[in-house]
Amino acid sequence: MSAHDHAPHAHGDAHGHDDHGGAAHGSYGSYLLGFGLSVVLTAIPFWMVMAHVLPNQVTGYIIMAFAAIQIIVHMVLFLHLDTKSESGWNMMALAFTVVVLVITLSGSLWVMYNMNTNMMPMSVEDMRQMP
Repeated sequence: MSAHDHAPHAHGDAHGHDDHGGAAHGSYGSYLLGFGLSVVLTAIPFWMVMAHVLPNQVTGYIIMAFAAIQIIVHMVLFLHLDTKSESGWNMMALAFTVVVLVITLSGSLWVMYNMNTNMMPMSVEDMRQMP
């Protein structure tokens, strides 16, 4: 072990300003910005659903777009992921998150579409006669 491993860190290091390439903690303003964006990115899709502004399919796509934007807002403003910190490992985490997001959203849409297409329509009389 080197002498640097046992040396106490300066006061600034305890607050996220280290010399190991890590991201610094966010400021009060960045957290408020993140919170405000999160509220807006949630309120707009909620309003669209409640007010029936657009057709359901279009609203669904818009909600997914807002969800993807909100994930990015959370990653940047709350988790402090960027290309400079931790030698690019955060960028790898971002790429992985995007891949998982695309798989999850497209798979969910595919399953819901196929369930809707393949369901047998039933009338009220047919449902009453079921065992």
